[in-house]
Amino acid sequence: MQIYLPIADVSVNWLLLLVMGGGVGFISGMFGVGGGFLMTPLLIFMGIPTATAVATQAAQIAASSMTGTIGYWRRRAVDVKLGIVLALGGLVGTGLGVWFFNVMRRLGQLDVIIAIAYVVLFGVIGSLMLAESLRAIWLTRKGIKRPLRRSGDHPWYLGLPFRIRFHRSQLYGSVIPLALLALSIAFIGAVLGIGGGFIAVPALIYMFRIPAAVVVGTSLFQILLTMLAATVLHATTNHSVDIVLALLLTVGGVMGAQFGTIVGRNLRGDAFRLLLAMLILAVGIRFAGDIVLKPADTFSMVTLEN
Repeated sequence: MQIYLPIADVSVNWLLLLVMGGGVGFISGMFGVGGGFLMTPLLIFMGIPTATAVATQAAQIAASSMTGTIGYWRRRAVDVKLGIVLALGGLVGTGLGVWFFNVMRRLGQLDVIIAIAYVVLFGVIGSLMLAESLRAIWLTRKGIKRPLRRSGDHPWYLGLPFRIRFHRSQLYGSVIPLALLALSIAFIGAVLGIGGGFIAVPALIYMFRIPAAVVVGTSLFQILLTMLAATVLHATTNHSVDIVLALLLTVGGVMGAQFGTIVGRNLRGDAFRLLLAMLILAVGIRFAGDIVLKPADTFSMVTLEN
């Protein structure tokens, strides 16, 4: 059952990798988000070197995003113009993220930086999502309806220069905040090995009021381009993409996603958000434990005089 991963330089149970890929794919299909935020930590926890886990997950995300993008493209649910704007900002963020990744790796601080980043990012996002989902459940039980936003009430950042009309997304506004959002998410994705869909989709819906029917497909289109760039940059600059590992994770993920989609259709919206928030918080807490708890293997370094 063991298979040797040439880039990671470890032998692992290939059946376990398929099961992990299937489980994360199931969660991804159920919640409609990329599974990188969960798979990358799992690979690190099972002993895959951090650099290989991050870089390889970028390749797996690119493969799964391509499948999703094709499906939404056929349903005319992809705003190509908006996707290109997001991709341009995302490519800049990807380049900066891979550069930062390589600098931290050379300094020997990559593992610490990634652990802290997961704790902060997932702690903040998970807490906000948990608070919002609990508030939504409370309002539903009390029978209180949220006030609708007034038509024509647009946030100030859409009025910045370089405004473009995106017909399919029903949006007219500046490309500056869109590009900055994509840059930030792509930077985080390149460093942590996540697609960033769980950040991009809510941001595009709530910050830019883009219809949900278009958001997911457009986000996948942008993630596809940025993760392809991240894979190429990781492969050429630090040679840390393990194709064998990526193929096993992709096969398992595709199978699991089919079942997750079926289950996700039967989840209520408030329960959906609550479960996702708890999942994100759990990953952040797990990394926090690795930072503050005493490791199983401790060692020290001293200078010996001849």
